Formats: sequence, C-alpha cells, structure tokens
Amino acid sequence: MQSHRQAQPSNPDAQTCLIIVMGVSGSGKSTLAQALAAHYGYAYLDGDDFHSQEARDRMAQGLPLDDAMRLPWVMRMRDYFSAAANEGKHATLAFSGLKRAHREELRNAGRKTLFLFLHSDISTIQQRVDNRAGHFMAPSLVSSQFDSLERPVDETDVVDIDVRAPFNEVLQQAIAIIDQQLLGATQIQHA
Repeated sequence: MQSHRQAQPSNPDAQTCLIIVMGVSGSGKSTLAQALAAHYGYAYLDGDDFHSQEARDRMAQGLPLDDAMRLPWVMRMRDYFSAAANEGKHATLAFSGLKRAHREELRNAGRKTLFLFLHSDISTIQQRVDNRAGHFMAPSLVSSQFDSLERPVDETDVVDIDVRAPFNEVLQQAIAIIDQQLLGATQIQHA
C-alpha cells in the first residue's frame, strides 16, 4: 500500500461525515463509494442521480456539460447534504468533482468531509468506460472529462488514490485513509 499525504477534513468539528469519492467517469467512484457505505453503514448517494434530465440527455448524446449546467447540479447536492447533516446522517457520495469551485460548494454543506480522488491514466479509464454497459454517459466524453478536470492541488481535505491496483486493494487503502484521517481517534459509531 502506498503512503499518502496527511489530509485534514473540512469542517473537522461537524457531527456528520461525508466521504466524497471523486474522479473522472470510469475511475470507479460508484463502486468504491458503495463499498465504503456498506463498510461504515453510511448512506450511499451517486452524484449522477442529482443531474437534470436535460443534462443526462446531453451526455447521452456525447455532449459535455458546461459550467452553467453543472452548477445547479452541484447546488442540489450541497443543499441535500446540508439538510441531511441536520438529521445526523453520515454518507458517501460518488461525484466527479471535476471543478475546484464545485468541490468548494460541497465543503459548504457543513459536514466533516474528506475527498478521495481516484485517478489513473486516460487509456486505462477509456478502456474501463468502453467496457461498461448501461451508463447514460457516452464513452466519447472521457477525454472531455480529463480536459475539464482541475486536479485537487493544495486542497487539504483531498487524498489521491491510484486506481490501477485491484479493487480490493483500492478499497482497503480507502478504508485505512478514512479510519486514520477522517474518523481518527474519535471513531464515529458505524450505523
């Protein structure tokens, strides 16, 4: 297991946790976020479920979203997580997080938040997307996702995870990071 820089969750004094698994399409966000939700007993949500039908149709046609279409999507997620935080619900979220401003909006949801940035080379990601069935996003959009990605540099609540390793290794790495850097010595009860 490779070592990672120490991350400091945003809103460290918040009572509810949000684990955001981010990266371009095909990086394994949904799979990892679901596995983490099951491990910790947290709710699992997928950012794709917050897209408008118009945005989903656009991506299915192979057209990338512009910032004007992404912002309302991010605001819906932020508002949802703000409300859920008041109910004491912990969650994992699969979310592309391509833009720094969008990540910042989710930091404003008032939760103790840690981002896991899943990354790999474009050829590995393209192969994964080409082999995936049943997703609304056209495989031709992988390169536009890499073009849109603002890598999380100098964001203290983001930890990088290279996803070229087998999934179980990636999962164990993520659990170790969360246990140490998000939950720390004051382990939050798993639901």
